[in-house]
Amino acid sequence: MAVPLLLAAALQATPVLTLERTTRRLERTGDPIWDLRLDIPGEPVRHFEAVSGRADRQLANRHQMGSEAPLPVGLYRIGAIEPLGVNGPRELGPIWIGIEPQFQTGRRVLGIHLDPSAGRNWNSGTSGCIGLIRPHDMRTLAELVQRSGTATLVVAQ
Repeated sequence: MAVPLLLAAALQATPVLTLERTTRRLERTGDPIWDLRLDIPGEPVRHFEAVSGRADRQLANRHQMGSEAPLPVGLYRIGAIEPLGVNGPRELGPIWIGIEPQFQTGRRVLGIHLDPSAGRNWNSGTSGCIGLIRPHDMRTLAELVQRSGTATLVVAQ
């Protein structure tokens, strides 16, 4: 994605999350591994392994609701960080970080959450959100986003 130069310069001075697809895959299920990178000015860059969409839906229409494709490329506003509690949906893990596209798309109810099935079974991957692979990463990410005031996610590919 080509981010306009002024926007790129503004993002360098503020914390930002960036999601990019890697060439790696989860061995058992074939889900592509995505790199969720957190850049906080003055701190080391942090990387979190994630999935987005389902392994067999990576080329589906990213703007169509229900497509189980990865997130559409673009800018997102990071919303509330919410604990889901013990009675929350098991496939969403203990924490939900809402994200809101800053462009027109048919996709709704998007977020960052844990994918407890990543690389394990038929339920590996997400319906289109960002699913972190490791449980401890979800808590770490939520704490860092909250502490740093990170408000922007860029989905690059």
